[in-house]
Parts: sequence; C-alpha cells; structure tokens
Amino acid sequence: MVYTLLLLPLALLVLGTPIFLIFLCAVTVTFALVLPIPPIALHQTVFGGLDNYALLAVPFFIFAGELMGGSGIARRLVNWVLALTGRIPGSLGVATVGGAAVMGVISGSSVAAVATLGKTLYPRLVKAGYGEGRSAGLLASSGAIDIIIPPSIAMILYGFAAEQSVPKLFLAGVLPGILIAIMMCALMVAVAMRLDIPRTERFDARLVWKASKDAAAALMIPVLVLGGIYGGVFSPTEAGGFACLYSIIVARYIYGSMSWTEILRTAASSAMLSAQLLILVATAGVMTWVLTTQGVPQGIIGWMQALNMTPLLFLLVVNIFLLIVGAFLDPTSAILVFTPLLVPIATSLGIDPIHFGVVMTVNLAIGMFTPPFGMNIFVAQAVTGLPAHIVFRGVLPAIVVQLIALLIITYVPALSLTLGHSV
Repeated sequence: MVYTLLLLPLALLVLGTPIFLIFLCAVTVTFALVLPIPPIALHQTVFGGLDNYALLAVPFFIFAGELMGGSGIARRLVNWVLALTGRIPGSLGVATVGGAAVMGVISGSSVAAVATLGKTLYPRLVKAGYGEGRSAGLLASSGAIDIIIPPSIAMILYGFAAEQSVPKLFLAGVLPGILIAIMMCALMVAVAMRLDIPRTERFDARLVWKASKDAAAALMIPVLVLGGIYGGVFSPTEAGGFACLYSIIVARYIYGSMSWTEILRTAASSAMLSAQLLILVATAGVMTWVLTTQGVPQGIIGWMQALNMTPLLFLLVVNIFLLIVGAFLDPTSAILVFTPLLVPIATSLGIDPIHFGVVMTVNLAIGMFTPPFGMNIFVAQAVTGLPAHIVFRGVLPAIVVQLIALLIITYVPALSLTLGHSV
C-alpha cells in the first residue's frame, strides 16, 4: 500500500498530473490491487464525500467573490482604503494590504484578491517607486490574508474535514488575520522609508466621506453576512447565499455595473471554479477514507506517543511539514488530506482543534506565495507579466514577516481562542 498511496502520488505529482487525478489514480490502483473491497465502494465514497450541507457555502462564496471582482465593488473598496491611509509612509503599500484584508472579509478567495488588486494597484505601485518585483511580491503575499480572515473557504473545508464549528473557526481567524495585516503594513512602512518613496495625497476628510459613500453598499456585505451568522439569523451556508443575492442587487441595481448577461456569465465561470474545487473535495475524501480505514492516523498517533513528543515540539514539526506541503499543494488539497490525519494527533496532545485549524490555515496561506509552486505567485505573474524569478525575489521579505507571525499565532493560542470560543 506504500507504493500505491505514497510513491505513486509522488511520481504523478512530479509529472505534473492534476491533483484530483493523483488522488483518484492512487485510490483506484489501491482498490484494484491491495484492498479486498468491492469497486462499488469507490463510487459510493466519491459521491458520499460531497453529501454535506456545510459544503454548499463554498460555491456561494466563490460566486459572491466573482461578482465583487467583476462589478467594481472591489475597486471601490480599494479606493476607500486608499482614502483612509492618507499620508502614512508607504500608504499605497499599506492600502494594498488593507484592500486584501477587506476583500477577504467579503469573498475569502486569495486568488481573486491577487488578480483584482493586481489589475488595480500594480501599475500604481511600480510608478510610486516600489519596483516591479517588490510590487508583485506584495500582491502575492497580501492575498494570502484572505484565506485567514472570515468568511474563509479554507476554514469551511477544515471545519468539514475536522468536524468543527465553522462559526467558531471564522471568529478564530479574526485576530491572527489582523496581526498578519498589521505586520505586513509595518513592512510596507519600513520599505517606503528605506526607499524614500514619496507619500500620497494628504489625508482629506472630504475624500474619505466621498469614498465611504461610494463604497457604502459594498461595506455592508461583511456587516450583514457576519452579523447574520453571529446574530443567529442564518448559518454560514445561508450567509453565502445571502452574500450572492446582495452582491447581485448591488452590482445590477445600486452600482449598475453589470448587466444580467454579465451576471449569468459570472455565474457560469463561478460554477466552473466550484466544480474544480468540489472534485478535489470528492477525490481527497476517498483518499482520506482509505487512509483512515487502514489505520494510518492511529498508527501515526502511536508513533508520536512512542516518541513522547510534547505539544510545542509537535506544533513546530507540523509547521515545518505544512510549510513544505503548502509550497507544492493548494490549500484545499492539503486541508482535505492532512486534516483527518493531524487533528487526532493534535487533540491527543491536548491542542485545541480550533486553534490547530488556524495554525494549519496560516501555514497553507504562507505556502500560497512560497516558491516554487505557490499559487499566488503564478497569479501575480499572470497579472503583471513578470518572470517567475522576479516574483520569487519579491515575496521573500513577506515570507520572513509572515513566518514570524506564524510563530506568534502558533505559540499564543489566545489569539485564536479568545474569539474562537466566544460563541
């Protein structure tokens, strides 16, 4: 079974095979050659893995995020953040981080944030003096905040895989997300002062008022969505549906920036993205089921107990492991495969599964802009037209800053649990 579930997937990964096919090929070969289980079980497990109400939130939030990017909602939010930053040193860089954080509160899609912010801010960042590589690196690394700050698709998937409360996970990501945003803003201020980048226009209350009025309808989305969840009005899944409906109303009737044809076209592209993600959920679910039925998690727990590993050492090992995994796999695949294996070990060591979910998500968020295969790097490369090695150099300072933030989040559980257990 080692050959079919470990060596075969590694070989297929090296060959560039799509992740869902890697999972499917591995379990199919395992079913055929190793396990004495009827092949019909494969079919049942694939479709049974999608039979979960919480997963309905995923296509809803993807559609809402696509609507925001295509309707100008995201642009208005960025302009609002720019107006607020005023004459802060590095205000344009700070606004990029702030814009990513605000978009994360609305859509939870890191890739969408990088693409949208890149089109809007990359030319301005280069013109301001940040340089091509540094500007692209800032966009790629800032977008990672989106999968930490609620509503987060990664948190929904972790809640599904670990059988944990999604509202609690959403709240648990608030303070860690803010910490990373503040540290990234501090990095931008330091860079701007070192490079002597000119400040933007002075703070103008009238400009802030105008930008706030323009973005008011968009700013109400996170208020209504998160307020509805924690006010007991609707579940996270229903909140995703509400976010879609509200975004359509804003795009079509308040801003008038999208026709019904464009909305339908956006719905079609969102359906494609949702299908790509959910087929990963289905195939990763089969992989996890095979590993679980064969006692792999129990074997790892026994091995850990034999090593007498402390919780602090375990968290350090997990961080190193997930940082490596994140540089090669997308967060969806990594969460779905490794959560069922790692969470039982964490809980056996007394680590809170909500805190562990935040640690896992932050690791994989950093992996999204870590060479060689960080997804955000390739999105930034596509938006900016830069060679990959230029973007690689641009993300290095952000990797250092976010690794420091990761250590704080890992070893100060109160950052995650103060709000995470308040509901």
